[in-house]
Amino acid sequence: MKYKYLLLGVFLSACLVVSACAAPSGGTPTATTGTASPTPTAQAGVIKVGLNAELTGSIPKVGKSCKQGAELAVKEVNDAGGLEVAGQKYKIQVYVEDNEDKGDVAASVTQKLITQYGVVGVIGPNASRNAIPASEIAESAQVPLIGPWPSNPKFTIDSTTGQPKKWVFRLFYLDSDQGPANAKFVKEEFNASKVAILYAIDSDYNKGMAEFFSKAFEELGGKVVAYESYSTADKNFTSQLTKIKTANPDVVFLPNYYNEVALQLQQAHQLGINAVFMTTDASFSSELLTLGGKDVEGLYLYSTFITDAASANPVAKKFIDSYRAAYGEDPDDVASLTYDSFGLLFQAIQSAGKIDRQAVRDALATPHTYSGVTGETIFKGTGDPIKNIYWVQVKDGQFRLYLPKNYKP
Repeated sequence: MKYKYLLLGVFLSACLVVSACAAPSGGTPTATTGTASPTPTAQAGVIKVGLNAELTGSIPKVGKSCKQGAELAVKEVNDAGGLEVAGQKYKIQVYVEDNEDKGDVAASVTQKLITQYGVVGVIGPNASRNAIPASEIAESAQVPLIGPWPSNPKFTIDSTTGQPKKWVFRLFYLDSDQGPANAKFVKEEFNASKVAILYAIDSDYNKGMAEFFSKAFEELGGKVVAYESYSTADKNFTSQLTKIKTANPDVVFLPNYYNEVALQLQQAHQLGINAVFMTTDASFSSELLTLGGKDVEGLYLYSTFITDAASANPVAKKFIDSYRAAYGEDPDDVASLTYDSFGLLFQAIQSAGKIDRQAVRDALATPHTYSGVTGETIFKGTGDPIKNIYWVQVKDGQFRLYLPKNYKP
């Protein structure tokens, strides 16, 4: 894998029917009843799209950001008169389902959106542990599914054949790219020779990131002095952190979700662990700052979107301003990636020239570049894109762009 800096980043390879056109600015979209259909239709000038999000469960902020990013994307299209396809304008109608942050529910939600509501495509889920089972349903049903945030390689790989899935696409980079990039960052930036890793063993994302990071760090000549695991339901990490403290690492890597990392850092500081702490995009949420308080200060992570850098992009600046006006907060990476996922789907529908799942899938699978609020997303014929990444540090209680020592503008 080759890495190069680009601008400020590194390129790396409940069913609620939302009629967003009826939503007032910053308000909750009006719920309407949709007509069930087994096939994608555009009756009465409407295109149906499904949204599968973690609205409840252990990471509700992810679902909230996803839903808000979706609302904004759809509202903008509908307020402009609809999406123009082959000379005709269609309003977008979104069917929102809560997957409860459970893999089995995510799969059943996908099935429901496809068979009961006849959507032309599905956006989400976000967490890899939910997105992987959902992707299996979409692939079997031959319906395009775009994941804004999942990064585990299994999401786009057919579990039976081992080949790339034909109907599944993502807006995010892979764990197999993030792991080596993270390892290189901590090795070069902090001159780290020893790292400790604490991860959830029963979550695809956490486990995958830990494995890819560990392998890459050792290949760079570093040593993993502690490799500790837990279950996602755990709240007490004292035993694992005590072992980590004894190992005396230079860096502690926490490839976990924001709610877990906040607790882990609180307990690590209580134990007096003196090390650099590094996490991942899974913690890039305002809830990390709220839950972690002073204990997350100085934490390093990364994201495909941060307002400090994105504001230089006119398209992103417009999105940031609109999001702030609508929701009173800055968009995070889930919100921005969801917004771009809808934009990618809309572009594919327009390229297809008709409301047809196969035609839309073919448009998505054709090598192309999508330019959105998260920058350029480059597809080369598979569902896995090349995407930019920004390093971030929590500073003065905020996420701030962090420029590595070897950064060259």
